[in-house]
Amino acid sequence: MLADEREAALRWSAAVVEQEEAVPSALILTCRLLADFNRTEAATEGFRLGLERAIDSGNLPLAVAAIADLRKLGVDVDEDVDQVAAAFCAGSPRLTEAASPPPPLPALAKFTPLSSFLTGPALLSKATQIIHEAKNKYEGSGAADALVAPLPLFSALEKDGLRALITAFEMITVPAGKRVIVQGEEGAEAYIVARGELEVRREVDEENDGPPSTMTLARLTNGALFGEMALLSRAPRAASVVACRPSILLVARRDALEAVAEKRPEVGVELAAHCRRRMVANLVRTSPVLIPIDPSERPALVERFETKVFEKGEKLIAEGRDTVGLHLIASGEVAIVGHEGGEPFVISTLGVGDVVGEVALVLRRKANADVVAVHPTVTLFLPREEFVALIREHPAILQSLYILAIERDEETSSVMSVSSVNVAEDYVLV
Repeated sequence: MLADEREAALRWSAAVVEQEEAVPSALILTCRLLADFNRTEAATEGFRLGLERAIDSGNLPLAVAAIADLRKLGVDVDEDVDQVAAAFCAGSPRLTEAASPPPPLPALAKFTPLSSFLTGPALLSKATQIIHEAKNKYEGSGAADALVAPLPLFSALEKDGLRALITAFEMITVPAGKRVIVQGEEGAEAYIVARGELEVRREVDEENDGPPSTMTLARLTNGALFGEMALLSRAPRAASVVACRPSILLVARRDALEAVAEKRPEVGVELAAHCRRRMVANLVRTSPVLIPIDPSERPALVERFETKVFEKGEKLIAEGRDTVGLHLIASGEVAIVGHEGGEPFVISTLGVGDVVGEVALVLRRKANADVVAVHPTVTLFLPREEFVALIREHPAILQSLYILAIERDEETSSVMSVSSVNVAEDYVLV
């Protein structure tokens, strides 16, 4: 379909519907192709069936994609949005932890598309017939509404809040190899995978000035939410996200979500809470400071931290002053900035998973450098009093922080003892 081979695509997708009418992605793609051929009535009928099947399979994003297609046809979708929100919202009678898995796609080895002799009006008539038959079979089954599994973020919202949130998403289709998110670029969008598969990849600079290598961090499949940290911080993207195969995505831009949160404050609260949970989950897996702690204890430990947001150029820590706590960098980047002859210079930069403030806290002295946000930065902050209580409960943290503090202190002293420094012209200190 992406290659504009629409008749060929229709032969495949309609054949899937004919063999297994419960596959929502096949229904939606078939109807999108019918709509392209101006078979609007059949497309509308099939999109609504695809929406029903997407709900039954627990795929809220794909149901929202069907709504987006209906909206493009000029159809009033208020009742459709209500139907999706009612199925997945908090307190929905359809929610259960024991939901059945979605229907599998037909086995490729036993599957063939519609005959290549079907072209033009004959192909469209056959596809329309298949959609009608699928609808009649669904309506005649008499089955009760399928139970669905609760979804993170979405199923925490009441119906009206969820309804407002899903209307903020638009639908896009991307080809294989498409970089949906590019590492290092700023972003203001969050995405959900409605159908497809993508990889999260990070380029890592090699030592000795070698070319950067690419590390695959995760695979994203149906229902995955990604890019949402851009809603909490305007820091450059920490990794790229690339489509492994053609995929249907939902995208919501920051301004659209902010408009929703302004009208429905509970949506903004839940979005922020969800982003924090994701942030904590990432740090629990990757932060070297937390590695000495038993994995089962890390989530509760990190919940003791407060979330703080710093704009570019804002100081987390000021040289010569007492440090009031420990910062664990969750998003963004900070610079350690010293001073020589009244001029600031960069000692080092730190990113996600690193800590700052440990030198002054562990060695019990005033800060010997400024810590400045290079980009908008989010940290998890532990006040001094909580820090003392933490190391009493988990002495292993103190050991790792002490080693880190000594290394950082030696690095700072070494840099400040040489005359060649990087002047911190790019940082506006406030």
